[in-house]
Amino acid sequence: MASPVSPIESRANLGIALVLASQLVLLVLDISAKWLSIEGMATTQIVFMRYGMHLALLLLLFLPVSGINLLKSNNWKLEVLRGFCLLGTTGLNFLSMRYLPLTVTSAILFTSPLLICALSGPLLGDTVGWRRWLAIGVGFIGILIIVRPGSEAFQPTALLSVGAALFLALFSILTRKLAGVDSASTQQFFAGATPVILLAPIAFTDWVWPTQPISWIAFLIMGAAGLGGHFLNSVAHRFATPAILAPFSYLSLLYLSIASWLIFNQPPDKWFILGATIIILSGLYIWLRERQLSKVDVTPVNEPA
Repeated sequence: MASPVSPIESRANLGIALVLASQLVLLVLDISAKWLSIEGMATTQIVFMRYGMHLALLLLLFLPVSGINLLKSNNWKLEVLRGFCLLGTTGLNFLSMRYLPLTVTSAILFTSPLLICALSGPLLGDTVGWRRWLAIGVGFIGILIIVRPGSEAFQPTALLSVGAALFLALFSILTRKLAGVDSASTQQFFAGATPVILLAPIAFTDWVWPTQPISWIAFLIMGAAGLGGHFLNSVAHRFATPAILAPFSYLSLLYLSIASWLIFNQPPDKWFILGATIIILSGLYIWLRERQLSKVDVTPVNEPA
């Protein structure tokens, strides 16, 4: 029997608060991964260590409480697929960080709310009207402004971030599908175990240990930050839909821009500011449209005298 599962509830404000908290925690993960990439550590090693620590901490904290039920899923195929999507978005995002500033990789990654909206029709059965399709199109204009294809500033590695955004959108949709199916701890077990199993055959090829104390810190805290951030995110999806939650993750775009400037000396340029603004406004419009469409007019019913 799988771990007890809390039911889905409609508590949007709590879901939003949990997403904002998760973004602060995941900021530590992104900074650590960027630092280790600059140090020359292989992307496969960084991703493997990130999920290896994630899995070890999860088992240490939850296995004594949940027992074998932690490992049991009511839909293990969907859990494995979700874990694969998480591996895809993490691997492509960490690889792009090696070549691009955090500002660029994060801005492109934050087109995932637009992709969630576009995919929510065929995958979740939602209806996406022309206004939201228009907002999606405008948001992708923001991407073009940031990466500037055809110009000297264009770097093909930006396409890695686009792929990461697509995997992130699929991951968010699958997280919603699994809300109320498996517990958050079980979801996190499969989210950690799937990448570890898939990467194990290649992760130890040319393994390199950190050489600086600060690199050791980054190396060791990635897993804790990833586990904490994604656990909060999983719980948030029990209280609200991805279309409602996704726009609030834009706050971390500001945090990442500040970190990129102060830690890595890569300040945002004018094209990033313009493009990111367009992406954020497009995402916020989609959110406002979702709220408008979700309102239900309640007609009072006169009770019999």
